[in-house]
Amino acid sequence: MNRRRWFVGRKMAVWFWVFLALLITTDFCTNYIRLQRRAEPAAMADARGLLESGEISCPSFQGAVALTFDDGPSAACTPKLLDGLKERGVHASFFLVGQNIDGNEELVLRMYREGHLIGNHSQTHMQLTAESVEEACEQIEYTNQKIAAVTGTAPEYIRPPYGSWSEELECMVPMTVALWNLDPLDWKSQDKDAVVSYVKDHVENGSIILLHDIYDSSVEAALELVDCLSEEGYEFVTVEELLIE
Repeated sequence: MNRRRWFVGRKMAVWFWVFLALLITTDFCTNYIRLQRRAEPAAMADARGLLESGEISCPSFQGAVALTFDDGPSAACTPKLLDGLKERGVHASFFLVGQNIDGNEELVLRMYREGHLIGNHSQTHMQLTAESVEEACEQIEYTNQKIAAVTGTAPEYIRPPYGSWSEELECMVPMTVALWNLDPLDWKSQDKDAVVSYVKDHVENGSIILLHDIYDSSVEAALELVDCLSEEGYEFVTVEELLIE
C-alpha cells in the first residue's frame, strides 16, 4: 500500500514539473513575440498587419520571361520603349538590323549603357539560308562590326530573320542563335490589345516573347505586359540570362 502511494505521489510530481516547464516556455515565447513586434519598424508592422488581414498579398513567383525586339532600332518608336523599360527597371533583348543602325547610333549606345542585350538580326533582314554561306556570313559580320563600333563589344547572339538557320551557318558563325517560343504576330495585327491578350493567355516560365520595336502598338503592348505580368509574379530578364538559367 505504501509503495502504491509512493508511486502515485512520484507520478504527480513528474506531471507537476512538466506542467511548470510548459508554463514557463509559453510565457517566454509570448513575451519574446511582444518584444519583437515592439522593436520592428512601424512600416513593417503596418505591412505585416495588412498581409495578415488579407488586404494586400504578395504575388507568387511565376517564372522568368524575356522580352525581345526585332528589326530596330527605330527613331520613332525605340526611344519610347527605352524610356518605359528604364522607368520599370526592366532589361530586354534587341536584335538589330544593320541598315537601321545607320543614323541611330545614339539609340544603340543607349541600349547598351542601360543594360539591354544587343544581338544581330542581319544587315538587311535577309533570309540567311536563301543566300550563299559566304554572303550570309558577310552580312552577319558587317552588322557585328557596326554594333561593335558603337558599343565597343561585338554581339554574341544572333536571331536569324524568319528563324531560318542551317548547320553550315552553325559551323561558320561563332555566335549563339536565340530564337523565340511565344509569337503574338504583333507585326500582322498591329493591335495592342490583341498582342497583350495573346501573350497573357500563353505566357509561362521560360517564355521568349517576340515583338518588334518599329510599331507604336508593339511598344505600348510591351510596356503594358511588363506591368501586368510583373503584378502576376513574372520576372523579366534578357535572353542570355534565360538561356544560362
